[in-house]
Amino acid sequence: MKSIIVIASVLWVASASLAQTNAAPVQASAQSAAPQSQSGASNPAPGNPQTPPPNSGHQMLQPKSPAEYQAYLDANSKTDVVQAEAAANDFAAKYPDSELRTALYQRVMNLYAHANNTDKVIDLGRKAIAADPTNPIPLVQVASAIAESTRDTDLDRQQRLTEAAKDAQAAIDNINTGLLVPANADPARVEGAKHSILTMAYDTLGMVDLDRDDYASAEQHLQKAIAENAANPEPVLYLRLSVAQDKLKQYQQALDSANKAVQYARPGTAVQSLAKQQQERLQKLIGGQPPAGSTAAPDAQPKQAPTPNATSSPQ
Repeated sequence: MKSIIVIASVLWVASASLAQTNAAPVQASAQSAAPQSQSGASNPAPGNPQTPPPNSGHQMLQPKSPAEYQAYLDANSKTDVVQAEAAANDFAAKYPDSELRTALYQRVMNLYAHANNTDKVIDLGRKAIAADPTNPIPLVQVASAIAESTRDTDLDRQQRLTEAAKDAQAAIDNINTGLLVPANADPARVEGAKHSILTMAYDTLGMVDLDRDDYASAEQHLQKAIAENAANPEPVLYLRLSVAQDKLKQYQQALDSANKAVQYARPGTAVQSLAKQQQERLQKLIGGQPPAGSTAAPDAQPKQAPTPNATSSPQ
């Protein structure tokens, strides 16, 4: 499904641009006796482009001093992922209360996502969440990465599933207040990012439900994921929904979902192959006209749809 990298990039350009958008306010606060908020950030003057829209609900990043701001710029300039991680850790150690820790950890998390390093995505994402427990982007990326990488043989399987569900739900709960969105961000892009985050969050809850054999809850969450992503149908969502409906003995609905998974899947992908298998077995099952309430089903039925890497985008 859509990579969290795409979601993050919608907001990351704006978040990363705080180097430009916040430069003047920081310098001004250091050179004048401008009023300070409780957090120590200077209060922008009325009409200042950094002033958030009334009742926007979104967070605004603000460095508290020129030194903190320069340290952030230095850390943010690292392009090598190992150096960027070290710089983020050093910044967090020097400025343990800085609001900018989240932005740095989120950037490194996305660098590791590009490198397909799921373990590091989870590690850096957890640090970003510790710095800001309400930011939906690291919450949903950690949740998705954990859900997709958890296996039946993991000794800590239940703990991992619990963490994934908790983070996914927190991303949903904080979607309107936790995003780091500068005032000059395009509202349409922000709304698009929200829908993408909610899609991933509900999909993650659906995956956790499937792992726990809670197929009724899985169906509800996957339906919500599909509704949030109606403009860009994702075949893997329909495939997972088909599996949940199949397990609930809703065979016609499961076939309809499998048909959509086949329709939207790219030719030659693993998702298309599994969707066709699911489609064929359901066609045979319905064609055989099993008695109402029958649990008869071929053994080839997958427990759940594939769980692609957190940074991949299968269709």
